[in-house]
Amino acid sequence: MGLLDSLIGALGQGGGGANPQADLLNAIVGMLGQGGGQAAGIGGSGAGAGGASAGLGGLAGLVEAFARNGLGHVAGSWVGTGQNLPVSADQLTQVLGSERIGQMASQLGLNQGDLLGQLSHMLPQVVDKLTPQGQVPQGDLASALGGGELGNLLGGLLQH
Repeated sequence: MGLLDSLIGALGQGGGGANPQADLLNAIVGMLGQGGGQAAGIGGSGAGAGGASAGLGGLAGLVEAFARNGLGHVAGSWVGTGQNLPVSADQLTQVLGSERIGQMASQLGLNQGDLLGQLSHMLPQVVDKLTPQGQVPQGDLASALGGGELGNLLGGLLQH
């Protein structure tokens, strides 16, 4: 949980459902950080659509999952330095799996449609912010970017 603790501290958020956008951001970062299954039970067992299981394998695993599902160009646009391509709710379900989406929605107190709508907006921005050099960082996100820098990179997302 070190990555999430660093992010929460850097953003000055107390958690506990006070800010649903911050909770979603924490869940996304948890899904992407340190092997992919650190927050909100997101790394659940079982396979959903797209063959998702145990964890995503971090940010690199997410990009790979998009590529396996024929959507590598979408995730690649988020990593690259150009404009981010949009992602639909159906595409997210295909890549992440309906079980993971259901778990995430339940943990955040959202219905799946609302979660997918917010996730389709926020995930491209998070990946973009986590890859400022146009490359997926090596290792886990906390060591690659540093807790304070991570908070600075993602803090602006909560301003929208």
